[in-house]
Formats: sequence, structure tokens, C-alpha cells
Amino acid sequence: MGSPATPAPIIIIRRKKGGHGGHHGGAWKVAYADFVTAMMALFIVLWLLSSDEKVKKAVGGYFQDPTGTGKLTGTTMAGSGEGIQLSQDNMSKLKEQLDQAMHEMPKFDELKQNVEMLITSEGLRIELLEKEGGLFFESGNSKPSIKGNELIHMLGNQLKSLPNKLLIEGHTDAKPYASDNGYTNWELSADRANSARRILQDAGVPPRQIAQIRGFADQHLRTPKEPENPSNRRVSVLVQYMQTPPPKDGSPKQEKPGGQAPPKGH
Repeated sequence: MGSPATPAPIIIIRRKKGGHGGHHGGAWKVAYADFVTAMMALFIVLWLLSSDEKVKKAVGGYFQDPTGTGKLTGTTMAGSGEGIQLSQDNMSKLKEQLDQAMHEMPKFDELKQNVEMLITSEGLRIELLEKEGGLFFESGNSKPSIKGNELIHMLGNQLKSLPNKLLIEGHTDAKPYASDNGYTNWELSADRANSARRILQDAGVPPRQIAQIRGFADQHLRTPKEPENPSNRRVSVLVQYMQTPPPKDGSPKQEKPGGQAPPKGH
């Protein structure tokens, strides 16, 4: 009898599975984020197209000047740094901006007949005209009233970002100031202009922006035929052009060293 057959060896083959190839679930997230960004941009464009001109101007001004350095755009002129340099060509923009800001003040209807803005050869002149008994300042006093303080403070908020120089003038009527200590209309007009300066600076107008304080007393009456008319009592804020245009007669304007024109009064 032959020897038993040797059983065939059992061969175990271990097959290694190939690598997974890495995580592949993030690509769709990038594509989705791009899609959402594109849709958001589309919605913003559609919103802008349906908005009014004021909103378009404000948004356009932000992209041109994102730090708020004072381009005359949007709903306010407030901003940090140097603002637009107002010349004779674009001073009307400031006038429109101030007019809008004033009409947003509470109870401005009570004051609007006593606020006058004129574009002159020197710049934009803003005049606060008094009433009988006082409106912006207490009668016979350099202390501003509540309404006067609010209005001048608002002007300061609007003008503080401009590089243009400001001139502040005080005027009185021709009625002599009754005082036993020598205090006259000259002192009163200058003191009221100085009070307006303090309010403007409290609102943020830098001291270097204020070029002059002028007190004219009754030497520049608004209504010469009615020298005691209350409207002759007024405070004016003049926003000067960056480059003052030459006089209409063509003659050169005399200036002191430093570029400031000689003052017309005390």
C-alpha cells in the first residue's frame, strides 16, 4: 500500500486595498460659495438700479472714498480728513446740502424766514437774521439762544470736514447800545461773532479753519433805509473759496503776506 498523498498547501493571498485618494467633499463648497457671492452681487446691483438718485450717489461716493475723507456725496458731508475743495463752480452743492440739513432740523419752519444763504464773490455767505426781541441771540446780549446754538452747531457739523476757510461776522442795527461801561455796538457785534466761533468749534470745526472774526457794528446795514430794522442785527458765516476769484473790474486784489485779504473791520 502506497504512502498517503501529501495535501496541497493552502495559499492565502492577502490583497491590499488601494488608497482612498484623499477627501473629495470640499470642491462643491468652493463652487457653492462662488455662486452665493455672485447672487449677492446680482441682488445688490438690482437694488441699486431700483433705488433713487440719493442712494446711488451715497453708494458711489463710498466706493470712490471708502474712508470718508469728505467728498461731497451722500446725505451728509461729515467725514474724517480733508474734504472737497469748494470753488466758485461747485459752491452751489454746499448750499443745497446745507439747505437740506436745515430742513431736517426740528421746527426749522420757525427759523427759515431768518436764514439766508447767498453765493457771493467771496464764497457762500450764511446769514442768521434777528427778529425783534432776539431769535438767535438774546436781545442786547452776546449769549446765543437755544435755537441759535442748535442752528450754528448744525452748521459746524456740516462745515468741519471742508478745507475752506471760514470768516465769521457780527452786525448790529443803528440803535445805540445802552450801557454805562462803554460797551457799544462794536463790542456786541464782535462778541456775537466770537460766540458763534465757539459753537462751531464745539461742533468739531478745527481752529485753523477759522480765518477771521469780524465785528462791523452798524457799518454794513442790510437795510440801509431802515437802519433800526431787526434784520440788520445778524451773524454771518462766510465759507471762502479755496481760490478767491479776482474782482469784477479786473484789478488785482491786495493781500497781506500769507494770502489773507486785509479785514474790512474790527
